[in-house]
Amino acid sequence: MRLTSRRNVPVDSLPTDLRPEDAVEVACAADAAFIESRLRQGMSVLVECDKELSLYLYLAIRGRLRRKGRGKQKAPKIVIVDGRPPPEPREGGARTMLGRMLEQLTDAIRGSVERTIIVLLHLDVLATTHTGLTLEAREAIPLLYENPEALLLGFRDPSFPIPKVIEGVFAARREIIGLPRDCLPQMVTQREAKTIDASSFDPFALYKYVSGLNPIRFRKLMASVGLRREALPGRPQGAAVYREVRSQTAGEEFELPNVDLDKDIGGYHQVKQRIREELLDLVLRRDNLQTGDEIRALESLLPRGIIFHGPPGTGKTFFAKAIASALGATVIVVSGPELKSKWVGESEENLRRVFRRARKAAPAVIVFDEIDAFAHARGTYEGSGVEHSMVNQLLTEMDGFRSSEMLLVVGTTNFLESVDGALLRPGRFEFLIEIPPPQAADRREIIDLYNRKFGLGLTDSLKEHLVRRTDGVADREHGSSFTGDHLYAVCRALKRQALRTGSYAFTSEDLDKALQRRTRRQVVLSRDEERVVAVHEAGHALLAMHLPHATPPERISIAADTEGALGYVLRAARARPYAITRADMLADICVGLGGYLAEDMVFGDVSIGAHSDLQQVNAIARAMVEEYGMSEALGMRVILKTRRGRAPVGEEMRDQIDAAVAELLAREKQRARELLNKHRREHEALVEVLLERKVLEQSDLRSFTSKS
Repeated sequence: MRLTSRRNVPVDSLPTDLRPEDAVEVACAADAAFIESRLRQGMSVLVECDKELSLYLYLAIRGRLRRKGRGKQKAPKIVIVDGRPPPEPREGGARTMLGRMLEQLTDAIRGSVERTIIVLLHLDVLATTHTGLTLEAREAIPLLYENPEALLLGFRDPSFPIPKVIEGVFAARREIIGLPRDCLPQMVTQREAKTIDASSFDPFALYKYVSGLNPIRFRKLMASVGLRREALPGRPQGAAVYREVRSQTAGEEFELPNVDLDKDIGGYHQVKQRIREELLDLVLRRDNLQTGDEIRALESLLPRGIIFHGPPGTGKTFFAKAIASALGATVIVVSGPELKSKWVGESEENLRRVFRRARKAAPAVIVFDEIDAFAHARGTYEGSGVEHSMVNQLLTEMDGFRSSEMLLVVGTTNFLESVDGALLRPGRFEFLIEIPPPQAADRREIIDLYNRKFGLGLTDSLKEHLVRRTDGVADREHGSSFTGDHLYAVCRALKRQALRTGSYAFTSEDLDKALQRRTRRQVVLSRDEERVVAVHEAGHALLAMHLPHATPPERISIAADTEGALGYVLRAARARPYAITRADMLADICVGLGGYLAEDMVFGDVSIGAHSDLQQVNAIARAMVEEYGMSEALGMRVILKTRRGRAPVGEEMRDQIDAAVAELLAREKQRARELLNKHRREHEALVEVLLERKVLEQSDLRSFTSKS
């Protein structure tokens, strides 16, 4: 029965009774026909299916061979090797199941002179490699190759690996996972359907939760559903039945996440909108369509894969869990490095095993964390070569599952440019969605979310302080920005503080302390050292206040910050963060040199405190010359980047670049020195106020500049 004209099927058109054999005949008709045709063509066949399906599938194949053997064509001889003891055990016969299987196999291979189909119902048990080859397996391997006239029909549970040498015996291979959707009306009885709805049966709604089951397991599940009370006319109880079915198909080893895209993830409105428009809204629309043809047409448009890329801690895996929650799907998080193995073929088998598990627990979302660990761009990784085979296997698996199965593959990576280009082609991972460090508006929403979750009662001024304080670099050593993980850690630290002290009256100092992740020895400055720090930070702040293209300071502190710096100047965010001009970058260089030159102006010497400032201004100047074409000397010439880094340049060009960088720095150094000399009195006054109060907020700076 093909589901085309309508979505729902009348209950009275369903079977009244159904045996397991009938369900297998319906669900595995195409598989049984394939296996039968290959056996008739003289090809040995390896069947990969769940252990509980093996016997029923064998019976279905045997019935086909016998039915078509009637008449002129003689039915083939079939010998089953299953290890069962014979009715009359022979003297000196094997006592173990494996021993009896080996005896049966030996008799079948060597005792037949006509073409015989030898059925190895438990091939995986005989040839398991979990703990190495058994003695029986070592004897079975040459036997399997001994008689070319013998046809083998082997059954293997996918959870049992078998040696490649045994796989090589079989010319054909058939993997059986899940159910075809069109067969459901022939696999559900009227009594079972009436527990969902009294008048009609919706195969599409049920299939979403049972697509990965084999027919035997499906029938056992539906038999338990049939024990429920029937639905009353006009009062369907599908939601309750589907919840029960889902609890049985999800399995204990898989996670059923409960992450709401809006309530549990703050900010990132563009990312959420893309996810809704390209995936979630389409799935919702599919669930409301009324005909099978419409549903199939829409399913062909659903993406099979998404890659989330961005720095660590931005919530890439959390977004994947939110998608799974919206789809009612399980989540399987797989670490890329864990899939790789030193044994030949085992890495690819690990990938196959992941997809098999996901299909059985469908609807499912497979998350490949650090997908670049095994899907590295070709030519950029010196590995064992298994990575390319794993990429090919991943593409094969993504192309292999049915479009009707609700299976989504999500890859996460910190380095999109390092991912193999074969995965980035449309049709595989169709969408490449960046999850960048949160902007001010995103951080504000994230803070609001955690403020409500932990019941912190942060005031608007404290929340704004935390938004400003987390603008910029979180780790100077690695250059990483603040992310949602940092904000989560801060709110958890504040909650711990409130539990210790019994007070929710937080201050900005409490927030700064919560931001401090590294435990350092307390720094006690002498009066002279404290003055050096004050002179340095006042130099930065003064230039930021007076340069037209510089962002003004919002906070100045000469207390240690989150990363152990002795002082800092917190500046306002840029009003145009995506249209930074040459004048803006020159202003940043000038402000960055302010501390260094202020020390030189006051003390006639400089300290090591300008180390990070000099690194930053040199990086800006070099970027202006090499990347943005902002050098008057070199003009629009830039150094192009390749996958291996920047393209090599000649010694003459390198000298020109160094000279252009030095010219930019010298010009801004002169401008900074002139401004500091011009506002020397203002600088001195600012130093004294800093020494007295340690921390100056934006309101203090406004009153200070108005007086000066």
